[in-house]
Amino acid sequence: MSNNLGLYIHIPFCRSKCPYCDFFSMRSDKKGYVEYTKALIEKIRYWGEKQKEKVDTVYFGGGTPSVIGSDLMCEILKEIKLDFNVDNNAEITMEVNPASGKFFDFLWLKKLGLNRVSLGLQSANQNELSKLGRTHSLEDVKNTIELIKNTGITNFSLDLMLGIPEQTKESLRRSIDFCAETGAKHISSYILKLEEGTVFYNRRDKFRFPNEDETAELYLYAVDYFEKQGYKQYEISNFSVEGYESKHNLKYWRLDDYLGIGPSAHSFLNGERFYYDRSFDDFQDNKIISDGSGGNAEEYIMLSLRLKDGFRMNKYKEVFGEPDKDFLRKVKKYSELGLMDFDGNRLNFTPKGFLVSNSILADLI
Repeated sequence: MSNNLGLYIHIPFCRSKCPYCDFFSMRSDKKGYVEYTKALIEKIRYWGEKQKEKVDTVYFGGGTPSVIGSDLMCEILKEIKLDFNVDNNAEITMEVNPASGKFFDFLWLKKLGLNRVSLGLQSANQNELSKLGRTHSLEDVKNTIELIKNTGITNFSLDLMLGIPEQTKESLRRSIDFCAETGAKHISSYILKLEEGTVFYNRRDKFRFPNEDETAELYLYAVDYFEKQGYKQYEISNFSVEGYESKHNLKYWRLDDYLGIGPSAHSFLNGERFYYDRSFDDFQDNKIISDGSGGNAEEYIMLSLRLKDGFRMNKYKEVFGEPDKDFLRKVKKYSELGLMDFDGNRLNFTPKGFLVSNSILADLI
């Protein structure tokens, strides 16, 4: 665990809502972006006065942070550096949509410390992008990557989605090949989930989604092919070139302290969990909702097992004491089934185990 703080900034704006998206986001205009930036800066000042720990990761997520433009993003980053003790070598990441990123001034932000970009590719196949309702083209992605590289930022990540309507191993391979050809250091590869309230969920009978077995095959194929392309799996949905793991995201799985600022943003500080509701008005009023204490044995097991490296039983015992005998019996059962690896100390999921990790964790804890 780290003594440093991770800072998450939520930018809740998108030009349009993707049919699969369940995150808190909204449409707005320049006036709305300016009003939100003003409210965000007020909360940054508020938290900066309270939190004196060194900040070693900053992550701008959304929504689509790049949609508000370079000027406002620079204002926000400048304010963070004024109010927080940001480490000189902090990892500073911004999520970017290729449709808006191609108009972005990355050089200006790089001068303020931006050194990592997460780009929403989703697929390198135009027909799959269309089904996902993405507004960008593959050419937009290439142009945005070129802009990023031209500023000297070499650490960029690409998002890929698995389980897209009519996706095949061949189309997935093309997407992975594209990622490798761009020189991406990191790939996040998420399985599409049909969330209630989304367009995909409401129109699920109108699309040909891969079934559960087909999706499992796509995931296992991706894990294997990523490895062949030089991307090592370090978390259930994340792969990177050695040494380019997302430092910010690792904080979530390692129970490090992190502070989320913005509507729907969650925090874990000093063993307590809290969050802002999905409401711009409540955020402006600084209404913070307690989510209870965290960091107990169950959370430790659940979160650390999302990592490919899992956890070490000797470290678990130091903090939480001896594990329940029933827990060890179940671990042995899942190990024999090839779903977990356990050598008496290190415990982690296998790729097949990751596919059913939710049900296994529910049984374990």
